[in-house]
Amino acid sequence: MKKAALPLPRLEDHPSYRLHRRQRWIQIFLPVLLTALLALGMTLFLSLATFEGDGGVSRWAAIATVWLTLPVMVAGLALLALLVSMNYLLARLRQLIPPYSHQAQQFFYRLRGRTRRLSEWVHRPVLVFRELATSLRHRMRKVKERM
Repeated sequence: MKKAALPLPRLEDHPSYRLHRRQRWIQIFLPVLLTALLALGMTLFLSLATFEGDGGVSRWAAIATVWLTLPVMVAGLALLALLVSMNYLLARLRQLIPPYSHQAQQFFYRLRGRTRRLSEWVHRPVLVFRELATSLRHRMRKVKERM
């Protein structure tokens, strides 16, 4: 005997789905529509004000130039403030570094030089042995050629 399948609730009726639809309208579509209407209204207003009668096109061009340069100026000012603050913090950090760090750096430079000299000293006998072996093989080959 099969059990009767329970009907699944429709997703559209779930409260979270209804809340999502409402939020989508309020948080996405409404701001986009209002911005589009504002941009269209400003375009219409500026067109009427500029091109009717003595609109003063040069004055509106100067105003538009000011509005176009303002974001660049603000971004440049923010970048300048960031660079100045980084420079100040690095100068303060440099003062905080103890003199022992310089001594530690010098110690490790000396240690690196001594390690290199030690590795050359250890490697030198190997190089001498290889050179002797190569020389011996070369002489043996010459001896075989003579015979």
